[in-house]
Amino acid sequence: MGTLKRTHSLADQVARFERAKSEHDERFLDINKVYDGTPLVGKRVLVTGGNKGLGLEIASELRRQGADVTVVGRKSSAQLDALPDVRVITGIDVQNDAHVASMVSQLEGAEPFDIVINNAGYFWSEEETIANLSPKEQLKQIDICAVGPLRVSTALHRAKLVKPKTGKIVVITSQAGSVEWRLTQNPEGHDYGHHMSRAACNIAFVLLAQELKAEGIAVLLLHPGFNKTGMTAKYAAIWEREGAVEPAVGARRVLHEVVLGSLATSGRFVNCEDGLQIPW
Repeated sequence: MGTLKRTHSLADQVARFERAKSEHDERFLDINKVYDGTPLVGKRVLVTGGNKGLGLEIASELRRQGADVTVVGRKSSAQLDALPDVRVITGIDVQNDAHVASMVSQLEGAEPFDIVINNAGYFWSEEETIANLSPKEQLKQIDICAVGPLRVSTALHRAKLVKPKTGKIVVITSQAGSVEWRLTQNPEGHDYGHHMSRAACNIAFVLLAQELKAEGIAVLLLHPGFNKTGMTAKYAAIWEREGAVEPAVGARRVLHEVVLGSLATSGRFVNCEDGLQIPW
């Protein structure tokens, strides 16, 4: 019963995973016990960065549930091309205004999307410290992870390609954007650009949530949990200890929160591992 009273997630990743095991938390440990994707049937969904990793698994699960899926990104992949009845728009870099305008022009005349999932992201492969500080990499991460999803979402909105009243704009952000949690998760600092980009993303989408509330469009900020992807491969040594999951599991966690999300939760920063909020 204690878990029902919680509103916020736990900062310590190891302690969070251990608590879930001690409490037999099905939501955390086996998303299939609570996930129901049937509300996604027939929904028109756009996903950015869906050619690999978490984005590919989100697109795959959406199709499995009968959604009408469009994937947008710089390039496709054999795995993405193998998904049946998925529209793929390539040559779109979320850093590039002209590319995003091209995406919109290719979608002209289409029915508006029920759900837009901003998944495209970037994490510098090196661990950034004051010894190798890279403003260039910092700005690249901010452009891709914060300005990029805002660029895509607002372009689609201006083109009336997000369904009013019932539409949802989702951003796959990260617990790295929580300033409060840095004292626990990064006691030695490091990874400046990554954390800056996620904090910038969070404030941008809270503001977007406020602006779109009057139109009935919900904006959902989701930390997908710790997933075993290329983006987190440099932390593979701690995957098991911290409860990292395969991207297919992460995708269902994300879509579980997408289904649950509404205007009532618009602008809320949610951890898809346990469905609880993350502090700013």
